[in-house]
Amino acid sequence: MSMLEEKDKEQELLRKILSGDIIAMKEFYNNYSGYLTTVCSRYISNTDDVKDVLQESFIKIFKSIANFKYKGVGSLKAWSSRIVVNESLKFLKKNEKLNVINSPIWDLPDISEEEADFEQIPASAILEMIRALPAGYRTVFNLYIFEEKSHKEIASILNITENTSASQLHRAKSFLAKQINEYRSLK
Repeated sequence: MSMLEEKDKEQELLRKILSGDIIAMKEFYNNYSGYLTTVCSRYISNTDDVKDVLQESFIKIFKSIANFKYKGVGSLKAWSSRIVVNESLKFLKKNEKLNVINSPIWDLPDISEEEADFEQIPASAILEMIRALPAGYRTVFNLYIFEEKSHKEIASILNITENTSASQLHRAKSFLAKQINEYRSLK
């Protein structure tokens, strides 16, 4: 499908949803639910909680879709993803599952700056490794890596210091590097 055809298809789907077309809403759900489940699962590890957050996210998406401004192919997916991330963070904060360790970066254990090498590891295994991170590490890691937020932005979003954000990211990367090494040693 060409970019023009995809753009027309997205815009037509959006137009139908805005007119209240239930079939178009179901099509939207079928097209995006897998991707949005993956986004949510990066933040929340409990499957039942993921389902609850996704349900709230889809309700919010359909309630606020009239405010969405189409900016080209993929913009609807990106907009929906931001809603899922925000709903995931709201869930973590509300349920006090966001245990961020407020330790200054200079208190970190002496761990090598080994970057995680994800080559030739299935995406499902990587997602499970990310989901296995403690909630604070996982949240900072996702915001930094996937949402491309700075430590200053993360600190503001999570109400922590920039040093705490940097510390959590460092710990997450170290944890993932260890998990990757263990995975590779089993293969």
